[in-house]
Amino acid sequence: MTTIAEVPESMRCSVLRAAGELEVQERPVPRPGPREVLVRVAAVGTCGSDVHYFRHGRIGDFVLREPMVLGHEPSGLIVGVGEGVDAGRIGERVSLEPGVPCRRCRYCHTGAYNLCPDMVFFATPPVDGAFAEYVTIADDFAHPVPEHVSDDAAALLEPLSVALWANHRAGTGVGSRVLVAGAGPIGLLVAQVAAVQGAAEIVVSDPDPARAALARDLGATDVVAPGADVSGVDAFVDCSGVPAAVLGGLPAVRPGGAAVLVGMGADEMTLPVSMLQSREITLTGTFRYANTWPTAVRLAATGAVDLDRLVTGHVDLDHVGDALSPDASQVKVVVRP
Repeated sequence: MTTIAEVPESMRCSVLRAAGELEVQERPVPRPGPREVLVRVAAVGTCGSDVHYFRHGRIGDFVLREPMVLGHEPSGLIVGVGEGVDAGRIGERVSLEPGVPCRRCRYCHTGAYNLCPDMVFFATPPVDGAFAEYVTIADDFAHPVPEHVSDDAAALLEPLSVALWANHRAGTGVGSRVLVAGAGPIGLLVAQVAAVQGAAEIVVSDPDPARAALARDLGATDVVAPGADVSGVDAFVDCSGVPAAVLGGLPAVRPGGAAVLVGMGADEMTLPVSMLQSREITLTGTFRYANTWPTAVRLAATGAVDLDRLVTGHVDLDHVGDALSPDASQVKVVVRP
């Protein structure tokens, strides 16, 4: 392993021991294996999935069975490289794509590596995440970012990738009419990406006045209360996970349009199947993303998408619990280890 001189032997990390129970622990600094890099973590965004694990100890079939480090939206600085990696990458600022696929299965070979059954994804049991001072990752999943992109923005390329993938699944393009349910971080980014891709109308629904105002500032052409009468949209993207929002948004989709479920909510819900059939509405979900980082870096670097505007607070490793118990005024809290 080749490293810069100041890499210590041990590091601090925030460990989820059980639902609602966090502990800061001292652990050895990991060593990068072949084709891996060692990254000193600069910033990690907190996500709804982190909150879900913290509150419930599980998300669907992914169950916390042993202590785990949360956090899967990291940026940082390469401070060490393993065998086969150019030592010239040491000192490079990077955004980490937190899921490394097997590279051998049918999904990886066809480019849909987000569906790889052997994906190793940060903060998904039993894999540790990035609420730590150092992490290792495959060198090609540590994406360089320009110097003028902040550490926070580099971390938020991960939720931006979720938004890019949601718009891809929705078929958003020039002239599209889009309805987005939920003005949380993902909903705000879905709206921004839709605008970049040429959508003519972007309606965001959210009950919170502050988030509604932020949605307007970030490109929504209209903001409405949940349940408002909206119709004839090409795509409906639910970023709330609230069953009522899903059921309220589906009738807004025109015949032949698309509905994309992004938000984490109920494991099951009753849907208007006859309406989906008679209108030939394409209903789909999203699971992570694939091949999005080059576009995400470009959007952040050019200012086409504003990521720093989403950040409403920062905490250190000793206060991760505060970030995972946010109040309604917070949009995105970033951990700085």
